[in-house]
Amino acid sequence: MSLDSHRDSGIDSESRGFRTHLLLVLAMAMVIVIVTGLSLLLIRDRLRSDVTRNLSQDLSRSVTAFEDIQAERLAALDRENALLANLPTLKALMTSRDDLTIQDGAVEFWNIGGNDLFALADSSGRVVAAYTRGAPAGTAMRQGLAALLAAPGKHYLIDGSALYACSLRPLYFGTAENGTLLGYVVSGASIERTVRQISHPAGVDAAFLSDGRSLAGTLDPAALAGLAAQPLLLAGTPANPATIQSGPTRYLAATQDLSRSATASLQLVVLKSFAPAEQSIRHIDRMILSVGLLALVCGAALMLTLSRLLTSPLEELSRSVRAFGTGDGEYRIPRYGTREVRQLSAAFSAMRHEIQQANRALLESERLATIGRMASSISHDFRHYLASIYANAEFLLAGRISEKERAEIFDEIRNAVLGSTEMIESLLIFSRTGNSVTRSLESIPRLIEQAITLVRVHPDGEGVRIAARCPDASEPLAMREAVASVDGKQIERAIFNLLLNACQAKRTEGQSPHVLVRLEVDEHFLILNIIDNGVGVPDSVRSRLFDPFVSEGKQKGTGLGLTLVSCIAAEHGGAVTLLSSRPGETIFQMKIARSIPATSAESHPTVERIAESTPIEQSVSHESLHT
Repeated sequence: MSLDSHRDSGIDSESRGFRTHLLLVLAMAMVIVIVTGLSLLLIRDRLRSDVTRNLSQDLSRSVTAFEDIQAERLAALDRENALLANLPTLKALMTSRDDLTIQDGAVEFWNIGGNDLFALADSSGRVVAAYTRGAPAGTAMRQGLAALLAAPGKHYLIDGSALYACSLRPLYFGTAENGTLLGYVVSGASIERTVRQISHPAGVDAAFLSDGRSLAGTLDPAALAGLAAQPLLLAGTPANPATIQSGPTRYLAATQDLSRSATASLQLVVLKSFAPAEQSIRHIDRMILSVGLLALVCGAALMLTLSRLLTSPLEELSRSVRAFGTGDGEYRIPRYGTREVRQLSAAFSAMRHEIQQANRALLESERLATIGRMASSISHDFRHYLASIYANAEFLLAGRISEKERAEIFDEIRNAVLGSTEMIESLLIFSRTGNSVTRSLESIPRLIEQAITLVRVHPDGEGVRIAARCPDASEPLAMREAVASVDGKQIERAIFNLLLNACQAKRTEGQSPHVLVRLEVDEHFLILNIIDNGVGVPDSVRSRLFDPFVSEGKQKGTGLGLTLVSCIAAEHGGAVTLLSSRPGETIFQMKIARSIPATSAESHPTVERIAESTPIEQSVSHESLHT
């Protein structure tokens, strides 16, 4: 993976991460929200449990209060009836045995008692006279009184939608043991007053129900009608009340069955509304939420401040690490923050110092190794060239040589000098790459033709068929697209090196060598493909093909040709790659950017390292001047 790829992946990983102070604030906010929510749920559940328990106690007390009040009321009615039964005038009235006389006389006694219900019955239990404060006594009233007379243990009389608590007293002529039974006197009180007596002190609502009908209650008629239609009321008891819904209001209800003491089915329902308690719970909920919100805001501000104090030196230390990774060894390291951050800064400072020392030592060793590799690579060729020049110079001293032999000797000396000059020029270009790029608009097809011309006159290009395939020159637009802002000399040199490398490739015996240069143009790059019919690049050198001083299977050359091509392509915003290599076809591809930013492209790292570490330029320039 290239340096740019590592850098891009690092930038992507940084952009995907979250800042530490934001994570701390988020974690704190989540804790506060969770704690507030749980507190709200627990407090609400506890409050509702307490409310239900308190309401149940209120209902139980209300039922007990009703029983006590009703017992007192019945005792008072019994006393009144006992006084009336002992009145001689009432006894005399009952001895008349005349219904009309009894009915007329009963009115006076009803007025004396002042009760809501007064009735007289003969000794057989037949109702003779009956009077109420409301509507006149009808058939239903008389049937109820008959049922009450038939069962002396009952105390409640149901008359349609009216309910009375009654007291029954027999009338005797003489004593109860020895006298004659004259009839019965019945006194009753409306239950509505009892309902109000239950409701007001305890703050509850009460209702009497019979066979799906509401007889009396403190609720409005619509609520009483809805209440009478709910079968769940029978499931609630004073010890275990039931929760019911009547209209928009929710109640806790306890039911007391009074059917044994009534002339028909009768239930007392005592209700306690949840509305005041729920309003109080909502008020407490708002208070808890307000406190939680205040804690969230204050905690977020405090955590943000503390986290910034914690993460600020860490961020500066991270910038120091990134700066050191890009080669800036003098970037300031933070010396403030918590103890752990200071220890981390001190450790990084020590590590950076050790790495710098190790790099200096490694640079020195690489410098010496590079000089050794360079000397080893070029020494053989220089000896070969010098030996050729020296031997042919001795031949020229001989007096007995023909003009033809003299010309051949001169050609050999000239080739040796040209080879030495080419080697020196390659070393100079290698040492100066990235420092002297002069850009101008150049036609790439023209540079290709110039490079082909130079290769054809080179000894290694003899006998090699070289062809170029460029955009059609008859199309002005295509030719304009094949123009780029480049250093013409360097691009020509790069194409020359690729062509020469293709010419030097090994071929299968008997195969005619040929090389093809194909130029393609796309939106961003000019692409050159150099194709030869050699046996291919050996596997042993593919991974380090563009490293300096790497050469395999060639009798001459410094091993800098492809390295220079890679450096020049990188300086022009492109790259060179071995596109494919197999017997009969090897393709090298060089890309050149069509437009270069105002700032020059980054230099090739291999060139920078070796050019800084080797004193090639000074020594080779000196030798080239003498040559």
